[in-house]
Amino acid sequence: MNDWTTSHDRVIPQRNAEGWTFLIEAVRDLRTTGAIAPSSKSLARLLTDLVQEHKAQPLNVLEVGAGTGSVTRALIPRLSSGSSLDIVEANARFAARLRHLVRTHPRLAGERDRVTVHHTLVEHLVTGRRYDVIISGLPFTNFTSAQVDTIMNRYLQLLQPGGTLTYFAYRGTRYARALTAARAEARRHRAVEDVLAAYQRRYATGCWTVWGNLPPANVWQLRRPARVSALAALNITAGVAS
Repeated sequence: MNDWTTSHDRVIPQRNAEGWTFLIEAVRDLRTTGAIAPSSKSLARLLTDLVQEHKAQPLNVLEVGAGTGSVTRALIPRLSSGSSLDIVEANARFAARLRHLVRTHPRLAGERDRVTVHHTLVEHLVTGRRYDVIISGLPFTNFTSAQVDTIMNRYLQLLQPGGTLTYFAYRGTRYARALTAARAEARRHRAVEDVLAAYQRRYATGCWTVWGNLPPANVWQLRRPARVSALAALNITAGVAS
C-alpha cells in the first residue's frame, strides 16, 4: 500500500465525520452553524490566499466561525514565522475540535502558543490586538440585519488601518428562501444582503466565485481604509476597548 493510498484512507473518514458533524450541529443550532458541509479545499485556499501573499512578514490573523477547521487547516501552514492566529468559534463542540487540532497540528510543534481558540462571539472578543487579516466563516444569512451590521462594524474595529477582511456568502440563497420560506424570513434575508451590499460598496476590493464548493460561494475581500478621520478613529478605539 503506497503513501497516497494510506493518506487517502485517512482523509475520507475524516471528511465524512466532519460532514456529519456539520449536519448535526446545523440542526441543533443555526445561529452558530450556517452550513451543512465543511468548506471545500478550493474555498479554503481562496480565503487564506492573502495570508500566503504576505508570507514574508509576521501577521496578526483572526479567523471567525472556524467550524470543524477546514479553513484553519489550510491557514496554519500559510502563517509566516512570528505570526499569531486567534480563532473565534461560538459552537462549543466545534471549539473543542479546534483546540484538539491546534494541540496536534505538526506545523505548530513547539510554538502552539501562537494559535489561540476562543469559545465566544466575535462581538465579545477581547485580545488587546488589532489584525492585519480577518477571515470570516460566519453564516450571515442566518442572522438579523442588525446582528450583521454589528458584526461587520466589529470587524472594522478589529482591523489594523489598511487591514483586510475576507468572507464568503453562498450563491442563490435569496432565491431559495424566496421559494421555500415565509415572507418574513425572505424579507429578513433581503435586509441582510442589503447590509452586506452597503459594506461592499464602501470597502470591497475584490469578489470571486468558487464553483467547486457545496453550495457555490462568492468570496468577498474588504479593506479598512489606511487613513480615517479623527472621529472615526476615536469610535474604532472605543470599540476595541469595549
